[in-house]
Amino acid sequence: MKHIEHGQDAPQQPLGIVPTVDLSAEPGRQEFYQRADGKSLAPLWRVLHGLVTATPQPPCTAAQWKYREVRPFLMEACEQISTAEAERRVLVLENPSLRGQSRITQSLFCGLQIILPGEVAPPHRHVASALRFIVEGRDAYTAVGGERTTMEAGDFVITPSMTWHDHGNESDAPMVWVDGLDMHIVNMMAASFRDSYPAATHPLVRPEGAAAAEFGSNLLPIDHQPGSLASPIFNYPYRATREALHRYARAAAPDAWHGYKMKYINPVTGGWAMPTISTWLQHLPKGLKTAPYRATDSTVLVVVEGSGTTRIGDQHFSWQPHDILVIPSWVEHQHCADGDAVLFGYSDRVVQEKLGFWREEKING
Repeated sequence: MKHIEHGQDAPQQPLGIVPTVDLSAEPGRQEFYQRADGKSLAPLWRVLHGLVTATPQPPCTAAQWKYREVRPFLMEACEQISTAEAERRVLVLENPSLRGQSRITQSLFCGLQIILPGEVAPPHRHVASALRFIVEGRDAYTAVGGERTTMEAGDFVITPSMTWHDHGNESDAPMVWVDGLDMHIVNMMAASFRDSYPAATHPLVRPEGAAAAEFGSNLLPIDHQPGSLASPIFNYPYRATREALHRYARAAAPDAWHGYKMKYINPVTGGWAMPTISTWLQHLPKGLKTAPYRATDSTVLVVVEGSGTTRIGDQHFSWQPHDILVIPSWVEHQHCADGDAVLFGYSDRVVQEKLGFWREEKING
């Protein structure tokens, strides 16, 4: 509702205008603004504080996808279209505030991909880096850069930038996984390339398990020279990462803000496993209520085990296994686990850290 003063509309302050601008003088400047606009020029003082905000203003909103509600759509998608026709049969999780943009946050993509027994998703490669987090199924495979790996629920799989990859399901049940990609970061910089391989699969040049054998034991081949910014390990099996998480829990008290939170790392550098997407596992012990926390990386969470509730701002979300949640940048949140719970998370934190942007705030509960 407008505020009416002396029978006239009061001057409306444009979004982002510098507060020192004399609004009463703005009508007299309109002719200048119009002439400048004709030369593709615009006055910064009318938009500056909308561009350089005092605090983060994330365009995405808190949201949740309940797997029990989403899974029937995945099964119906299998009836509607084959993997051969679709190339990748994926239902995109679109943030409610970013519909039509294939974004779960302003910088990241999230989808649920399903592959049926006997199907093969053909090989391609692209600049965008991708992660897979297996939600359901076992004994399907992905082949990345000439090596195949068999996947099970809870496994975290990396597809590095411009690496050939294809998927197949030789089991007797569907497999579903979360696809996370940095394509929106790539597209912001107009740096996207994609190629399709001219065969149903790309050639395998190394035996399954070779990457884990070379790099998975806190040892490196003596003459190893990194050939990629991503981790040379491309499958982090859940049976191993879950045990590591619980060993940590047995050895230390839970952190007030995170419980037990461990990041996937590149064993060559010790840094994040992927150069553009941060990934981690988080264990919330039974009954733990984390202290309020916020950070500048908008975050996607996948429930791996257990149930509980997460407060995001003034909204409360009850979750169960395979549910997916979004926490926007700089929004305070807390987790409360009903029983022992495990969450998988990914965000653009690694990019923000490299650029010196990332911040967090740990609030005393």
